[in-house]
Amino acid sequence: MEIERKFLVAALPPGWETCPRRHLTQAYLAVHPTVRIRRDGDSYVLTCKGPGLLAREETEFPLTRSAFEHLLPKCDGRVLEKDRCRIPLGPYTAELDLFCGNLSGLRYVEVEFPSVEEAEAFVPPAWFGREVTGDPRYTNAHLALDPSVTPQDLLP
Repeated sequence: MEIERKFLVAALPPGWETCPRRHLTQAYLAVHPTVRIRRDGDSYVLTCKGPGLLAREETEFPLTRSAFEHLLPKCDGRVLEKDRCRIPLGPYTAELDLFCGNLSGLRYVEVEFPSVEEAEAFVPPAWFGREVTGDPRYTNAHLALDPSVTPQDLLP
């Protein structure tokens, strides 16, 4: 079970540049259920996600590089490219996503929780912006499958 809240980023936090950063490439084979492939450095994974926005089932399967490369042209919509920074946040980790390419300028942060109760009790720090957890326009699947979406469409 994946339980996470998502926020736009009001301002980048002090010291974010020194946090571990990695480049992700991901694309979608389907959305009902969501089936995603992702490259994270030299790691490749296929992820199946059930319905939901705050909490949903998530299962991951390892892929080889050749399997990823075989599946990538079969994906719908655009390929998402983003840099992800992991920022310690008390008992949690904030995952700051900085989109590249045609979504450059879009940035949001996700925090995963062990329970819905902890997610609901979480008080975001000041650098977090507007919460978009319940807005399906901010799912990566929507960003990939609606190529007309631009960062300007999603920013306040």
